[in-house]
Amino acid sequence: MSERALKSSSRPARLRPTRLMLSIAIGLGSLLGAAGLAQAQTLVDVYNAARSYDATYLAARAQAESAEYATEQAYALRRPSVGLSATVERNESKSPVGERDTTTRQAGISALQPLFNRANGVSIEQAERSLAIAQAELRNAEQDLIVRVAEAYFDVLAARDTLASAQSNKTAISEQLASAKRNFEVGTATITDTREAQARFDLATAQEIAAQNNLQTSQAALNQLVGRTDVDPHPLAAPVTLPALMPANEQEWVMRSEQSPSVQQAQLALEIAELETEKARAGHLPTVDLVGGVGRSRNSYSPESPTQPTGTYRSANIGIELKMPLFAGFSVQNRVRETLLLEQKSRNDLEAARRAVALATRQAFSGVQSGLAQVKALEAAESSSKLALEATQLGYKVGVRVNLDVLNAQTQLFDTQTELAQARYNVLVGNLRLRQVAGQLAPDDLAPINSLLTP
Repeated sequence: MSERALKSSSRPARLRPTRLMLSIAIGLGSLLGAAGLAQAQTLVDVYNAARSYDATYLAARAQAESAEYATEQAYALRRPSVGLSATVERNESKSPVGERDTTTRQAGISALQPLFNRANGVSIEQAERSLAIAQAELRNAEQDLIVRVAEAYFDVLAARDTLASAQSNKTAISEQLASAKRNFEVGTATITDTREAQARFDLATAQEIAAQNNLQTSQAALNQLVGRTDVDPHPLAAPVTLPALMPANEQEWVMRSEQSPSVQQAQLALEIAELETEKARAGHLPTVDLVGGVGRSRNSYSPESPTQPTGTYRSANIGIELKMPLFAGFSVQNRVRETLLLEQKSRNDLEAARRAVALATRQAFSGVQSGLAQVKALEAAESSSKLALEATQLGYKVGVRVNLDVLNAQTQLFDTQTELAQARYNVLVGNLRLRQVAGQLAPDDLAPINSLLTP
């Protein structure tokens, strides 16, 4: 047996965790994730809890682990096979000279060691690439989980900010409504101011109800992702300073996208297709096996005769068996033509995957860059809206502005603050999504975002 075969034969020992051990490991992971949520609920804590609970990710992990055993099955094609056979046969015959009963008992062990079989060798190489595809799918599932957790986490924070803005807006409008009523009672304002303030207050009440419902929906989605009902995300620490996108060159991100799991899967699929063509061509090649066996048989005759006595026989054999295909009805040639076309399909699929990933990377990069610019613009708009509200309130007090002007200025400020908070969350999630489409996303990428949250 070759050295490579000996190394392969030792692999199953590392791939045989019992179901009980796996169940215990998963259970401990779930308990540790739950304990982490009970102490602190930062983005990293929530991700760790979701990693041991999310059914989609766990299914992908099980699929990847099963691919290891499928590869080990392929390795069996180059390992020896041993079989035991045993037969008992009784034969009764009648003739003019008399009757004869014969009992034959046979037992033997046969073994076969492949020496040359190119088709089996190609099957092993295909199994190894299938394992690499399963591992790439697992990385893709892990990256998808990171983005889903971040989206759900920041959706809750955005819903809280929207609700807080709606409540603040409602409170400010209620104060303006009370002021309008007082001014109307003393005759310094018309009923129009009161009715405008009342209409704006009713609208703010409806917006508050909608914000409360949106918060409940977002909270339920986050709870379902981690399997708990008390998830309490930490908000961003003030003042918020978003990290710059690194690298800041779009082309560098496009070049990195070659490491995307989807591109790697397409590349491996092409290699499997090329190996399938090689396997088809191997239909013309011979196979060589080392064969051998030992056996024992016993014949019993009744009645016995001097020419055919009862006895036990032993046998042993070893040799090399060569099989050479000569003609198979043109099946091999047609199989080669078929695999060549499938190989061309896989090559086109790879090119399509590269183009799609490059386009998605450019779009994600542009989204993050425009998001950062939007955050800066909204921060400036927030500062301007605060100054505008103060000026409008002062003008209302001295009589140069009306009640509607104050209401509009208040609404503009709260809308700007809501948009600013949402824009910040979009940038953080967009940064993760850019890394995902470029194939660069890892759990460690959550740490910089985690540092922006309140302790």
